[in-house]
Amino acid sequence: MTRYLEELPASVETIAALKECILANIVLLGQIPAPTFKEKQRAAAFLKRLAEFQVDECTFDGYRNPIGIIRGASRNKPPIFIVAHLDTFFPADVDHNFSVERNTISGPGVSDNSASVGVLATMPEIFRRLNLRFQSDIVLAGVIQSLGRGNLRGVRHLLKTWSTPIRGAVVVEGTELGRLNYTADGMIRCDITCRVAPENPAVQRFRPNAILVLNEVINQLLQLRLPQRPRARVIIGKIAGGFKHGLIAYNATLGFEIQSDVDRMVRQVLDDIQDIVDGIVHERQVDLTLDTISNIKASRLPYRHPLVKSTVAVMKALNLKPLSEPSESELSIFLSRRIPAVTVGLTHGHNFHREDASIEIAPLFTGIAQVVGIIRAIDSGVCDDEKLA
Repeated sequence: MTRYLEELPASVETIAALKECILANIVLLGQIPAPTFKEKQRAAAFLKRLAEFQVDECTFDGYRNPIGIIRGASRNKPPIFIVAHLDTFFPADVDHNFSVERNTISGPGVSDNSASVGVLATMPEIFRRLNLRFQSDIVLAGVIQSLGRGNLRGVRHLLKTWSTPIRGAVVVEGTELGRLNYTADGMIRCDITCRVAPENPAVQRFRPNAILVLNEVINQLLQLRLPQRPRARVIIGKIAGGFKHGLIAYNATLGFEIQSDVDRMVRQVLDDIQDIVDGIVHERQVDLTLDTISNIKASRLPYRHPLVKSTVAVMKALNLKPLSEPSESELSIFLSRRIPAVTVGLTHGHNFHREDASIEIAPLFTGIAQVVGIIRAIDSGVCDDEKLA
């Protein structure tokens, strides 16, 4: 068995001895609001923590992504990236107070993705306690503007402007422990907004209800014939609108996502939905617009890639059962640039995307050991000779 695999079970105990430090960083950084496009304060605090742990270099890139670099022993090996997104879904006016109980940490955004940000800030001390020195530089990157309309801009800019090759990467998410993502579906996320002007003479007599107009859109979306191969689906994720019970809704918005493992199919389905919108605009004389929020291209590592197989070996050494499915994380940007990468989760969680979200503390140390094992695998050379399919 490879040496780093043999050492993994014992490393869990060493990491668990840093429990207070890890939890303190999760709470410290997680309690700083960081809605997408407003991550400045959390980014500064993240960089400050890295400086306090005495990483070799701390800086912001040109897009204000905070980065810490731990220098490796070799000047000839490309760097290895560990990445976590800084932003959460919760606005600044939500109470970001975290609660630490015996077995859990609770608070808005803790599972997506404040736990990972706190762990990422603690990685220099974790490496130090494990007496690890790498051949490659280790780049600890907290990326901004990932979620929703952020459209992964932080990581896109980071990789576009990075001046050297990159050896490999691990994208860290708070949950779910056991996830192993090495593929990304093609995706386009959109809003359809209906606006009905009450003063418009053209619709004054038979004024439409914006919610019912969107209901018509939904009915036609459900009639779309989507293929099983290439696989494609439309997920209707949210709908909102109206003012009060007794007043016709003048405004409403429908949010949906198109997913497929073939980019051509994503674009084709989007064209079909645009035709639906245009047809309803013509027939109902309403202001109905389709707005693209974010998109990624389909990309993947083959299962046979040594990084995937090595990650599976790491997880099995820690008694984790890998569960693989496509991911919409920063992984897609690494893979689209032909950089070997995987996404993994740190622990188990509950009440995802709610203000009372929580993560379990005990599995967290196994999740961190998993990340360490993958980094050691990449540093041992598993990504060096294999080309992406």
